[in-house]
Amino acid sequence: MRRIAGLLVVPLLLVSAACGSDDKGSDSASTSATAPTKGGFPAITAGAKFGEKPTLAKGTGTPPKELKTKVISEGDGATLKNGDAIQVNYLGQAWDSDKPFDNSFDRKQPFDLTLGAGMVIQGWDKGLAGQKVGSRVQLVIPPDLGYGAQGQGDIKPNATLVFVVDILKAKQIPASAKGTAVAQDDADLPKVGTNTDGKAPTVTIPSKVAPPKKLVSNYVLESKGEVVKETDTVVVNYVAKLWKDGKVFDDTYATGKTASFPLAQVTLKGLKNGLIGKKIGSRVLLVVPPDQGLGDKAQQSVPANSTLVFAVDILTKM
Repeated sequence: MRRIAGLLVVPLLLVSAACGSDDKGSDSASTSATAPTKGGFPAITAGAKFGEKPTLAKGTGTPPKELKTKVISEGDGATLKNGDAIQVNYLGQAWDSDKPFDNSFDRKQPFDLTLGAGMVIQGWDKGLAGQKVGSRVQLVIPPDLGYGAQGQGDIKPNATLVFVVDILKAKQIPASAKGTAVAQDDADLPKVGTNTDGKAPTVTIPSKVAPPKKLVSNYVLESKGEVVKETDTVVVNYVAKLWKDGKVFDDTYATGKTASFPLAQVTLKGLKNGLIGKKIGSRVLLVVPPDQGLGDKAQQSVPANSTLVFAVDILTKM
């Protein structure tokens, strides 16, 4: 299934659908190449404190063949576990390089992910589980837990990767939206199930009815949570169907992986506008007309000029 996360502008390098880096490198990288590698961890030669952009030395000797994790400074927050929504800052560098290929410090935009959901390379999921919020962690990731023989962007095939990761936040993700069921009495709109068991809700699209020409954003379950803002990153589960034939073209429930949407970066206008102003913890029906969806261009299993139907559980925000 095509993931809507692929519609984000400039996905980060860690995401499987990612593209290139905008990193400008580290000012002191040229002086760090001779710094020692101890215990399989290249030295941090500047910016060693949590919150500072680090500078990493080039690795020396043979890189480790297994994942290595070192806590540089331990925080006093909650312990991370699979299924948590987490927010981090990071810098990544190849073992045999003294120049970063990516970092979030320069962007001043932390990275959000669901731990253990396969949103990032395996070395991250494995290396960050069990760490505490507020910690700075160094990861040395072998190719089989990174990008393997295919590489990725500026990362060469079979590269060993080194990351410094600051763990900023973590939240447990609810299994389902909850709240008061809202009447769905418009016969010309899809009907969405109100189950709260963590399973996908049913989405029934009316037959022989023309789709609406304007965006529809209606509560199915209305919670008492805070209102979603354009600057928020929301963690969601959703089912997405085509109005024309009711076929599912995307479904996070089928993969067992929630999605994180930094709304400021979402390019699917109807999805973004339909979630802004709704309450965290709610389930929402979105009907997205072509001019707020994918327009007159076909994308994978979505034909041109398609009206899109979403049932979205807004589970939490970062």
